[in-house]
Amino acid sequence: MSGPVVIAAGGTGGHMFPALALARALQERGRAVALITDRRGARFVKAGLPLHLVSAGSPSGSISSRLLGLGRLAAGVVQSLLLFRRLRPTAAACFGGYASVPPALAAAAVGRPLLLHEQNAVLGKANRLVARFAARVALSFADTAHAEGAAAATVTGNPVRPEFGVQPAPYVAPPGDAPVQLLVLGGSQGARVLSDVLPAAVALLPGELRRRLRICQQCRPEDLERVRAAYAALAVACDLATFFTDVPERMAAAHLIVSRAGASSVAEILTVARPALLIPYAHAADDHQRANAARLAAAGAAEMLVESDLSAALLAERLAACLGDPLRLTDMAARARSLACPDAAGRLAELVMELAPEEGRS
Repeated sequence: MSGPVVIAAGGTGGHMFPALALARALQERGRAVALITDRRGARFVKAGLPLHLVSAGSPSGSISSRLLGLGRLAAGVVQSLLLFRRLRPTAAACFGGYASVPPALAAAAVGRPLLLHEQNAVLGKANRLVARFAARVALSFADTAHAEGAAAATVTGNPVRPEFGVQPAPYVAPPGDAPVQLLVLGGSQGARVLSDVLPAAVALLPGELRRRLRICQQCRPEDLERVRAAYAALAVACDLATFFTDVPERMAAAHLIVSRAGASSVAEILTVARPALLIPYAHAADDHQRANAARLAAAGAAEMLVESDLSAALLAERLAACLGDPLRLTDMAARARSLACPDAAGRLAELVMELAPEEGRS
């Protein structure tokens, strides 16, 4: 009997969400899967999916940190080899993050085909470590940096959470006198810079536009009350929270989204096909958020504001320019839809099944 497909990912949502999407797609096609991650990643996995934990660490930083990271990776490789010996997988699909490195190396060591998936517009450091062993590399962006020469690279897009599976209604820009729904997302933990700058930018908007605004904004817990007070002083309707459980619905209802440019956020914005102002996190590894935002901006699907240049005046100018031009908003939404890959998980599943046909290896 064929063994499972091993799916490995680092412990952040950006790595785990697409990995879990592939697991679902393979199960729907009748294939067994086994997930490998670290302790951080385990919190994303629901009961019922076979889950295995391995040791992992980053081989960067000070000399002592590097040695510790390498030691953890070495332990993870031993753990992965033992798992492979027991599970006898047909293939491995790895999604980046250092917890995916040991399973990728184990797959290479025992001769199992390896698929890598990169969520960002820059091939991550973990994926770069093991790219030479990959039979296929799946990309979210065609011109991914550091992916030059990658084995049989193909664009699949980045899978999104199943909550985004329902196709939203076509985008309709707000008429000149209608309420304007502005959605502000700051990544998994909010963004203090948006809590600082956005209320000040709203204060600089023309009064007619400001009165039409309906702001839904994600904030850090410590920022909630001061942001709420700022909008109250401006008489601007707002709905603030540290976390929204209905992000797909809120995105679909938005006339404009202001967001960080993490891989999951970008993929979700493209999936719902809504215009966006993207403000990349300045300290993201390899500046990958800026690369993500630049790809959308180049395609006309979004505008990018660099955090180091961000000010209330600049943000107010961009908000007014976008919200005052319905044709521009509609065009951005159409271009976002053209970039979306709503069947990214299915594309990845087909790639895996090409590498490991049903009979697999016993």
